[in-house]
Amino acid sequence: MSYKTIVAGVSVDTRHWIGGERVASAETFTDHSPIDGQPIGEIARGGPAEARAAVAAAKAAFPSWAATPRAERARLLHAIADGVEKRIEELAIVETTDNGALLRSHRRGVMPRVAHNFRFFADWLLTLEHEDFETRGHINHVSWDPAGPCVLITPWNAPLMLATWKVAPALAAGNTVVLKPAEWTPLTASLLADIAAEAGLPAGVLNVVQGYGAEIGDALTSHPDVRRISFTGSVPTARRIAASAAANLTPLSLELGGKSPLLVFADADLDLAVDLAVEQYDNAGQVCLAATRFLVEESVAGEFTQRFVAKASALQQGDPRDESTDVGPNIHPRQLEKIDGFVQRAIAAGARAVIGGQRLDGQFYAPTLLTDVAQDSEVVQEEVFGPVLTLQTFADEDEAIRLANDTRFGLAATLATGDRERAERVTAQLVAGTVWVNCFFVRDLQAPFGGSRLSGVGREGGTWSFDFYCDLKNTVTAPKGFKDHG
Repeated sequence: MSYKTIVAGVSVDTRHWIGGERVASAETFTDHSPIDGQPIGEIARGGPAEARAAVAAAKAAFPSWAATPRAERARLLHAIADGVEKRIEELAIVETTDNGALLRSHRRGVMPRVAHNFRFFADWLLTLEHEDFETRGHINHVSWDPAGPCVLITPWNAPLMLATWKVAPALAAGNTVVLKPAEWTPLTASLLADIAAEAGLPAGVLNVVQGYGAEIGDALTSHPDVRRISFTGSVPTARRIAASAAANLTPLSLELGGKSPLLVFADADLDLAVDLAVEQYDNAGQVCLAATRFLVEESVAGEFTQRFVAKASALQQGDPRDESTDVGPNIHPRQLEKIDGFVQRAIAAGARAVIGGQRLDGQFYAPTLLTDVAQDSEVVQEEVFGPVLTLQTFADEDEAIRLANDTRFGLAATLATGDRERAERVTAQLVAGTVWVNCFFVRDLQAPFGGSRLSGVGREGGTWSFDFYCDLKNTVTAPKGFKDHG
């Protein structure tokens, strides 16, 4: 059978990439486009054998890559970034076809950011150092030693960007990588393997394996030669990964989504607040950081809702390849069923759909806002991961903070207020890895990123990424005992 598929004129090899070679599997699975539900291609379906082969390739390549000077590692990462920039249009159309996100966003924002991910960590690597310090005349020197093969498991909502948030720092740190993309969106990871090879990355330094969940995942995460695991996805899957990694005490970085609030105070610029609120429908609501719970001060709740409904109702839903589309499809029929289940159960329990509340043709769900929801209700407490938002009101600052923190999650929070002192008071009390004040989704790669509570374990970004992907070593040197060799 053919292991190549053509997506809008772009050829994608659907085999694994292991040890610098394309590797087929005995079985395949079908990749479908969420735009129209049509098959895109047959993908090599890996299992324990492919997992073991990929880890073996990463282990074999590790000593040489770890010993590669920082400047050469950085040069190769910049070469990968160059390759991404040359293929932005190809990557954009393949990603849109595979995951349904807006083509205009992929062209203008996402794929340029992919290139930036590599450039940032290449440059950060060259400046990575800790000032030596003295202890009773002894000199302490901190260094970052490459840890070894890393398993990186990535989600389907922003496949290539989220993959390269992990791949770039792991490679920069001197580690080798086994990347396992989500089975619903495997194509751009395969293209990344091509780009890395064309850039001159040595064989085995980056490996890409495809497959369904535990079929291949358990063999990767339980492998004794794996030194780091980074995962972005659901809490149940993270628990399984953690259990699998426990036998080897493999360090984990877990980013697990959330149920983030948007707090709107009466002193906020309401136009700005509404713009921030409507932005939560980005990527059809399939954004882990999305502020899906609106908490609005009682005195402005009516006006806020009216303005929000007017603006949200003007969003254009349709083919994500169309420049005028604002909201595309949801990723998979199974996800669509999950979204609708949340909404219908909420309505049956007394919630009111101010807008939306129903499935549309194909894999589309109407942008939805639910009111009259209880704080302990399922739709307020659990991550829907679709274009479904809730609105609650609060009487004062204390109640706003209490409602904001009253979930099992703590990934992010967004705050709209015109009072700088209030912003400082409230943000200090919010349980969240990232808080945005009068803005949303502004992320600098030098900042720490991660979640609290069930939103995750650990932080990545800037030096925090190198702290995770490396073994930190402190060398203490005495001022005596050396012979003078003249």
